[in-house]
Amino acid sequence: MMSFIETYGGQLLAKTWQHLYISGISLILGVLVAVPLGVALTRTKRLSTVVISIASMLQTIPALALLAFMIPLFGIGGVPAIIALFIYSLLPILRNTYLGIEKVDPTLIDAAKGMGLTSWQSIIKVELPLAAPVIMAGIRLSATYVIAWAALASYIGAGGLGDFIFNGLNLYRTDLILGGSVPVILLALVVDWLLSKLESILTPKTARA
Repeated sequence: MMSFIETYGGQLLAKTWQHLYISGISLILGVLVAVPLGVALTRTKRLSTVVISIASMLQTIPALALLAFMIPLFGIGGVPAIIALFIYSLLPILRNTYLGIEKVDPTLIDAAKGMGLTSWQSIIKVELPLAAPVIMAGIRLSATYVIAWAALASYIGAGGLGDFIFNGLNLYRTDLILGGSVPVILLALVVDWLLSKLESILTPKTARA
């Protein structure tokens, strides 16, 4: 592995940055869409089953098939990869946001209303903080998925650590395969650890207990 770093150190840094960029943008977009949508679905429960079912159906599409489908629509490169990974990030965050908000004790919501909080203030100050552990569990799961599947983005010219893996498979080079796959695993572990720390910060002490 040390010889790989000596030979490909510069490329490794560049491709790690590409991998993080593609994964990070996809995950952020997923959070920005899925969390508000999950909250909204708790207010319009008739649609919740339909929307979550659609998100579940999208997640069952094989990653390579979805990436290939993006090519005629958006071409090759980072944009189609980000769109595909964004789609994959939605379900865990959406489902966990919905379940987390649903599990908030109704008496606490009633107490918030009794204190004069509006529905929006109740969501921000009471429901989301109490649902934070469940929501963050969904975000952490999505982050792991996105970082792993971003390796396949190389298939459509998006770069990232998948370049090493695909080149290694084509050339029968174990060092290239490991040089791509090991950093992907490490990235997933580090990001999950960082998100667990963020979860601790966002979760009220009462919810932890």
